[in-house]
Amino acid sequence: MKNILITGGAGFIGSHLVDHLLAEGDWAVTVIDDFNDFYAPKIKRNNIRAHEKNPAYNLIEADIRVQSALAQVFNQTRFEAIVHLAARAGVRPSLKNPRLYAETNINGTLNLLEQARNHSVKRFVFGSSSSVYGINAKVPFSEEDPIRQPISPYAATKAAGELLCHTYSHLYDLRSVCLRFFTVYGARQRPDLAIHKFARLISQGKPIPVFGDGTTRRDYTFVDDIVAGVRASIDYDETDYEVINLGESRTVELRELIALLEQQIGQKAIIDPQPLQPGDVPQTFADITKARRLLGYNPQTQIEDGIHRFVEWFRGEKE
Repeated sequence: MKNILITGGAGFIGSHLVDHLLAEGDWAVTVIDDFNDFYAPKIKRNNIRAHEKNPAYNLIEADIRVQSALAQVFNQTRFEAIVHLAARAGVRPSLKNPRLYAETNINGTLNLLEQARNHSVKRFVFGSSSSVYGINAKVPFSEEDPIRQPISPYAATKAAGELLCHTYSHLYDLRSVCLRFFTVYGARQRPDLAIHKFARLISQGKPIPVFGDGTTRRDYTFVDDIVAGVRASIDYDETDYEVINLGESRTVELRELIALLEQQIGQKAIIDPQPLQPGDVPQTFADITKARRLLGYNPQTQIEDGIHRFVEWFRGEKE
C-alpha cells in the first residue's frame, strides 16, 4: 500500500478524491481536516461516514497552521505524495477576514512544504484557483497569462501558494503540480456556493441574490472531472513544477445557470437584484490544452447533465 496525505480531505473535493483513491485499493489514505465552522462541521462528518469504515483510511483532526501537529503526523507515516486541498475558501469572505486567509492559505501551505522537505516527500499537488487570474481581459485563461493583479485576498493567497510550491520544487527536489480549479460543483458542494445556495432558496420559494445584471460568466466544472485531473496529477512525473488549469472550458452566463436550476427543480426563481460585489471577477474561462496534453484530462460532464445530477443529489439530501 502506498501512503498519501490529503489535507481538507473531509471537504467537498477532498472527500470525492478519497472515494476514488480508496476504491482503487492501492492507497492508505491519511486525511487532515480541522472541521472548522466556515460551514456546519456536521456536513463534513457526513462526507466521511463511509470512509471511516475502511481500514485503509486514517482521519487526523488538526489545523495546518500548527506546525507541531503536522510534525507528529509526518513522524508517524512516510508519505509518497501530498494533495493539499485544505484552505480558507471564498472570495467574499476573504474581504472580511484577510488575516485568517493569509495565515491558513499561505502559512499553512508553507508548513506542509516544510514537512515535505524534512521528510523527503517527492510529490506535492496543490489546489489553487482560477481566482488568481483576476480581471483577465484575454480569454480563455492560459497558464502563461500573468497573475500579478489578483482582486481579492483569497486570490492573492492562492497565487502566493503557487509561488511557494515553485520555490520548494526548485530548492528541494519536490515535484509540485499546482491545479487551478474553475468553479467546481456537484454532490457535497459547500452550501455557501452559488449552485447549492440557489437550489436551496429556489426550492424554498425564497429570493436568490443575483449580483449584477446576471451576465457574469463562469466555467463550471463537475467534481468528477476535477477528481480525474487531481488523480492524474498525483502520477505526473515529467517535470519538477507545473501550473495546470482544470476547467470545463465553457463559460455559462449566470442567467443561464439559474434557468437550468429552475428547469431541474421545477420552480421559478425569485430574483433579488444586488450590486456587483468587490472581488468578484466578470468571467472565468479555462484553456485546458495543457491539462489535456500533460494529464490526459478530458472533462466529460456538460453543465446540463451536471446540474441534473446535482439536483438529484440535493433532493436526496433533503429527504
